[in-house]
Amino acid sequence: MAVSRRSLATVAVGSALGMAVAPRRSRAQAYPARPARILVGFAAGGATDIQARLMGQWLSDRLGQQFVVDNRSGASGNIATEMVARAAPDGYTLLQVVTPHAINAALYPNLPFDFMRDIAPVVCAARLAYVAVVNPAYSIHTIPELIAHAKANPGSISYGSAGTGTPQNISVELFKMMAEVNLLHVPYRGGAPAVADLLAGHIQLVFSPLSEAIEQIRAGKLRPLGVTTAARLDVLPDVPRIADFVPGYEASGFAGIGVPRNTPAAIVELLNRELNAGLADPGVRARILDLGGTPVGGTAAEFEAILAAAIEKWARVIRFAGIKAD
Repeated sequence: MAVSRRSLATVAVGSALGMAVAPRRSRAQAYPARPARILVGFAAGGATDIQARLMGQWLSDRLGQQFVVDNRSGASGNIATEMVARAAPDGYTLLQVVTPHAINAALYPNLPFDFMRDIAPVVCAARLAYVAVVNPAYSIHTIPELIAHAKANPGSISYGSAGTGTPQNISVELFKMMAEVNLLHVPYRGGAPAVADLLAGHIQLVFSPLSEAIEQIRAGKLRPLGVTTAARLDVLPDVPRIADFVPGYEASGFAGIGVPRNTPAAIVELLNRELNAGLADPGVRARILDLGGTPVGGTAAEFEAILAAAIEKWARVIRFAGIKAD
């Protein structure tokens, strides 16, 4: 049977399209074909860095390529974020997404990137708790006592943080706003110096990441007054929520993974699926709990909603407190 020129042309075009699509499909199926990086905007050794390494090791074991943590500290995580925002959207440059990213959106008005526009969320790995702690020698034993003393003696209680605009600072400013108290902020260059001065009696209060305070609490060197999370913590079952005394208060952090916006959906879905598998693994979950976190997981859209809500929430606190970046 005769074949028309139009039919031959149609077949040729179809074959060409098939040949063009096939390599793209193969490349997507082959990901990852080489090592990838997880950029962390903070120094090695902290809870953020450790969690990134935990996720990176899980991905390396599952996907057969190394996911190497690359610490690019500075500017409260903004240096690493800009690097990821400018990176090729190919799945080989990931970002450890943490609470400061939500704070920075309001704290730094002239960032060279827009976090929600330029970074695509993959998964929320964990929620992170903070705990209000005092020196055991201090006369304050409860959150109601803290509030009563602060109202009777405005500005007499000093609190330390890891620096202006850090989660420790912002979580206390939210407490000040909601409890209607006046506390004096003493910023430090990191959480460890703040806790050291708390132990020495130079300041009266720190809202510390649980991972940095839990051993001191267990040793009786710090007295916990309340946790910042919406629920009590299994590791501190006798410590009340701050929300028990300041209704609606909640200041938990988060840690997760993001990639440059426009990374192919198939790659985002693969990373999300594998990371969710890791978060369901008993060993991984136990390690996150040891670091003071609560494993979360879920979809990329759910993490995007967490980020959007956090950016809006912390922007209100920053405006209320008049906080400016150092």
